[in-house]
Amino acid sequence: MIFGIAAGIYFINSQQIFRLKASPEAAPKDVRISNITDSSFTVSWVSDKSTTGFIKWGNSQGSLDSTELDEMETESITHTTTVRGLQPQGGYYFDIYSDGSRFDNGGIPWQVNLTPSLASSGKSELISGRILDSVGNAVKNALVFVTLDGGSPLSTTTSPTGGWVISITSALTNDLSSYVEIDDDQTLIEISVNAGLQGVSSAQIYPVSAKPVPDITLGEVYDFKNSQPSQEGNLPQSNINIPQGQKPTSRFNLDEQITPQETKNVTLESIDEGEIINTTDPEFFGKGPSGENISIIVESESPLSGDVTVSSSGSWKWSPPESLSPGTHTVTLKWVDTSGITRMITRSFIVSAAEGPSFESTPSASLTPTPTPTKTSSPTASATPTASASPTITPTLSPTPTSTYTSSPTSVALPDSGYLTPTLGLFIMGITVIGLSAILFKKA
Repeated sequence: MIFGIAAGIYFINSQQIFRLKASPEAAPKDVRISNITDSSFTVSWVSDKSTTGFIKWGNSQGSLDSTELDEMETESITHTTTVRGLQPQGGYYFDIYSDGSRFDNGGIPWQVNLTPSLASSGKSELISGRILDSVGNAVKNALVFVTLDGGSPLSTTTSPTGGWVISITSALTNDLSSYVEIDDDQTLIEISVNAGLQGVSSAQIYPVSAKPVPDITLGEVYDFKNSQPSQEGNLPQSNINIPQGQKPTSRFNLDEQITPQETKNVTLESIDEGEIINTTDPEFFGKGPSGENISIIVESESPLSGDVTVSSSGSWKWSPPESLSPGTHTVTLKWVDTSGITRMITRSFIVSAAEGPSFESTPSASLTPTPTPTKTSSPTASATPTASASPTITPTLSPTPTSTYTSSPTSVALPDSGYLTPTLGLFIMGITVIGLSAILFKKA
């Protein structure tokens, strides 16, 4: 009887849940922590099959009761999620849930520590590029990691057109105590790309040549340190050859009265190059000549376009007909000026992913299925602690990227194929109580 009661109490208190045949293809690989600040951090991983995922985190190993959803809107082999609203210098722990299974870091949760409060660097320097596959097609949702002089890594994902943008002025030193001092000609930037089963790639470059970074093809290793800075955006130069024997003369007559003519151009004032916005329904606006017709294209999952006419007051505004997905996007304005020349403005921007809902999960004593958290079109943001990378899990980039972290399923929950230990405990205690009752009744 003593054994039965003790066993029942043990199983009731046990938080471990078992399930048969956890899929190894869903196991998270190359787990990386990046974008560490005094109030947030990002967790990224890949899997061998397309899955949905999320992380459960907390400020101690035994209280992982907050949830952050995968920022990929559909099942994917690449995954990333960001925890925001945390306390400076806080220590946090997390487990990864992939395809309904829980994975940890060799029997314990992953750990991350945040930075102390740091004032903004006061600078803004962006680098950008494009990721392609072996046949030249754009690769979307690839994980791009950037490290400056061995510091703390930054990360982002590629847009549907394969583009990516990262602000390198937010890069921290490896001890997370200060920002990396950037020298355009000497600060080494290491770029690592992981697209899961599609392939990996890496590159090295200096900031002066990274605007933009030359195209990176999966499966290749690049050394761009000696590449020349891009000349894009410079005004074209022209040479005028005057036939021999002809004396150049001025076309201007200083005796004539010259009336300067104001030249008005279309402007885009709502967004800067590389700006991060916190809404999926942005409004673009600017100024231009009254009556000017402007064509606008936003490169998203599927390109969104429209036309707008500058009002009599000299202003215009336009919003995409559909919400934009989190990630990097490009907006392009086209119009024809008074000289009949087609003009264009193109800017990249980043839509910041909204935070997923937080909730607490309580073990159930019955076999009632527990729903897996799913994304909604308008997730409610919740303030949650952030974490900083610990030395044991901060990855370092090598010329040939390899998977850094792998883990195997420990305790997994799927009610349709498992047994809940609290239920087992209640069953044992029930049998024990019935047996004890029968003995007492017989003696009576």
